[in-house]
Amino acid sequence: MVITPDVPDLPYTLHKGVKYFELVAEPVKREILPGLFINAWGYNRSMPGPTIQVYPGDYVNIRVINKLPAPTSVHWHGLDIPNVMDGVPDVEPSPKIDPGKYFDYYFRIVNSPGTHMYHTHFYSVTQEMMGLGGAFIILDPNQQNQYIHRDYFIMLQEFRVNGLKMGEIKPGVYDLDPMSHDFNFFTINGRCFPFTTPLIVKMGENVRIRLGNIVHDAHPIHIHGHQFIVSASDGNSIPIRNRLVKTTINVASGETYDIEFKANNPGIWPFHCHIPHHMSNNMQKPMGGMFTVMKYV
Repeated sequence: MVITPDVPDLPYTLHKGVKYFELVAEPVKREILPGLFINAWGYNRSMPGPTIQVYPGDYVNIRVINKLPAPTSVHWHGLDIPNVMDGVPDVEPSPKIDPGKYFDYYFRIVNSPGTHMYHTHFYSVTQEMMGLGGAFIILDPNQQNQYIHRDYFIMLQEFRVNGLKMGEIKPGVYDLDPMSHDFNFFTINGRCFPFTTPLIVKMGENVRIRLGNIVHDAHPIHIHGHQFIVSASDGNSIPIRNRLVKTTINVASGETYDIEFKANNPGIWPFHCHIPHHMSNNMQKPMGGMFTVMKYV
């Protein structure tokens, strides 16, 4: 199974061979630094939303319940599904979900194993920047026979947090400005460094990190002390002969990448966006923002 640090998985129940999930869109207070909360939008009390994990061939029923003050929808990003289930009400037969209502998205998983996402696709200009998104992972049924020992997912997000002067960090609950391009907080799975949870590995393990981005900026993600191969893009496996060896990969909005490497250099290693401003908390000088560490144990 895939681990999403600081974000739960979405549970399901099995009804007559169908995996039934409930996804509740609602306001969420997210603690991005100790004592510093943002009034975001998320799912099931989490921002980003809980990770959905399924297998090829599964039939799924995902009931999306809207507890937001505005209509919404959910788009299953990268999945090949019927038009009415795609979640873009402005141009498709897929309906919007009014406040207090729900809609059952029902489809079969026909894609191969890979990394995908889900996110709002109604009033996207505000709702995505309020945090409405999460990971949708199609697992490999033969994963236990493969060579991967650790499998992580990381969602990249940025926000404009109002009510703080540049360089100021103090406890409180703050509103977001989803229309601003002047972002001052950059998160990994809804947290800023040093509040992010380290990625734990052991010497000799093969590690996969899945990266996803649904917001405004592109983020060049860089690892220290290791070389990685790019094994998948947008949920599609890359043939071995075509895989690049890199230490930095630019993850644009709407993209997912899987990277893999062998843990062969013990230590505590940075893993972060390489844009300098994105490694800060509200432009403070100490390290922060879209930054975590890979830690050998």
